[in-house]
Amino acid sequence: MATRGAKAKAAQVSGDRLLDAAVDVIRAKGYSATRVEDICAAAGLTKGAFFHHFAGKEACAIAAAAHFAARADALFDAAPYAALADPRARALGYIDFRKAILQGGLPQFTCLLGTMVQEAYETHPAIRQACDRYIREHADRLAADLAAAKAIYAPEATWKPESLALYTQAALQGAFVLAKASGGAEIAVECLDHLRRYVEMLFGAPAPGRPAEASAARPARTLDQRRRRSSEPGHEGYTGDR
Repeated sequence: MATRGAKAKAAQVSGDRLLDAAVDVIRAKGYSATRVEDICAAAGLTKGAFFHHFAGKEACAIAAAAHFAARADALFDAAPYAALADPRARALGYIDFRKAILQGGLPQFTCLLGTMVQEAYETHPAIRQACDRYIREHADRLAADLAAAKAIYAPEATWKPESLALYTQAALQGAFVLAKASGGAEIAVECLDHLRRYVEMLFGAPAPGRPAEASAARPARTLDQRRRRSSEPGHEGYTGDR
């Protein structure tokens, strides 16, 4: 029994190493240019280990999308803005945090999902679907704060929180493309400054006398949401980074 447990743990470790490597290599080289050999070399593992976990590169990419999204969930859950009581402050804090993490080289702060879907949306429908799913799930997290803030600060507005949340993702992905084109984060920083001003304008300033840390706390995530990525295609038994 102990031996079986040790083997399962070793398999989990090797699977995570391959997924970490896949995220890094695909972000740097793109999906098409990435080879299985590149992922194995970055992980320090053999092709035999790779094919123990994944049927092929596409299956690895789909699992890597889930892995990347789970890591992002953990990062944003732990960010300081997530603990703010006021949903307007959380929504603006989200944008501020996105700006703050524009650090390191381009592959370190640009989005795996956006990188893959731009290449593979026509040729690899399963990758497109995975990228769409995780981009939308990330936007849904922000949409909950936007809806709560709208109810307090802009109840008569006709815009929809869900579409505004997706707009923030469009602005972010466009900022990443411009950063890649220019070779640095400066333009992405400026784009996020514009995005913040726009969202701030939609809500306006807090009403006089309203505490800065008012009302609507962030709703707790459901058990289903926490378990959503407990098992992904291409990586049997994968439990994510939560």
